[in-house]
Amino acid sequence: MTFEQLLDYALQTNCSDIHITVGTHLAVRRFGTLQIIDPEPSMDEARALIGELLTKEQLEAANNGKDLDFARFCKDGAIRIRVNVYHQRNNLAAAVRILNDHIPEFHELNLPSVIEGFCKLPRGLVLITGPTGSGKTTTLAAMVDYINRNRPCHIMTIEDPIEYIYNHKLAMIHQREVGRDVKDYATALRSSLREDPDIILVGEMRDFETISAAITAAETGHLVFSTLHTTSAAQTVDRIIDGCPMEGRDQLRVQLSNILHGVVSQQLCPLADGTGRMVATETMVMNPAIGNLIRENKVVQITSTIQSNAAAGMHTLNTDLARLVNQGYIDRTTALNFSNDRDSMMKTLGMM
Repeated sequence: MTFEQLLDYALQTNCSDIHITVGTHLAVRRFGTLQIIDPEPSMDEARALIGELLTKEQLEAANNGKDLDFARFCKDGAIRIRVNVYHQRNNLAAAVRILNDHIPEFHELNLPSVIEGFCKLPRGLVLITGPTGSGKTTTLAAMVDYINRNRPCHIMTIEDPIEYIYNHKLAMIHQREVGRDVKDYATALRSSLREDPDIILVGEMRDFETISAAITAAETGHLVFSTLHTTSAAQTVDRIIDGCPMEGRDQLRVQLSNILHGVVSQQLCPLADGTGRMVATETMVMNPAIGNLIRENKVVQITSTIQSNAAAGMHTLNTDLARLVNQGYIDRTTALNFSNDRDSMMKTLGMM
């Protein structure tokens, strides 16, 4: 089997990921569930599959013990994949994420309407959050593509690696890859302020240096989009503040209350009929009440404020999960599994 044949199988069966490990079975992830593929390839066959993904220089680096993270095109440019090659038990392994062959629009992703409003902001910070594999990158790509079709502006993206490729429409878009075009996120962010951007997309806020640079960019009049691995708006605010040295947290709370315009936390839930997945979201839109909670270090109360502001486009994750259950998209067990407050979810579903 060649990698292209393995990729064809994954595409035909609607898989999102491929796992290749020297010394064991191949596996794919379909609608969030891992599936083993038989028969098990020989060690030489598995090495050859991984080798097909790499240039000569990358293969040499991998054989010398270096982990690799990159994106590339396959099938004559028709399919783009993200590849991570790593080592386990003294052998090579690869995790391959299959990227969409087109950038979907908001309605295709079933995203909340507030997303469009965030794309029209002149400045500030907007965060898309969720666990790994929850579709954050695709949501950001849809936002950038929407702006590209509707706003004449300069968009600078900082990614690791570059996943979606954008063609210029109304906007001019420059994409910088960490490790290839620039040293790291924080360096790229500081540099971007001298490159006349209107909008800056930061692939991930991994450390406080990057968070601080993103906040500075938002304060100086830019619209900044980024991601965090958090599952609620309140947890997102906490994560940002907890990463700051103790002596700077009060100032950071004031900064956040002024520049944070919205948080969308998302989860990809398997459909009840097993035919795919659908996004469930929590949305927070900044208002004076939430800004005051952040400044006064009462972040724990953000969830209840979201619940009482549905008219402003806000909703909790539990509210959206309950909607998906009531509309027949997901079952109750799935809603409980993806909820960040199981007791409240059980009450909402009438299970307590």
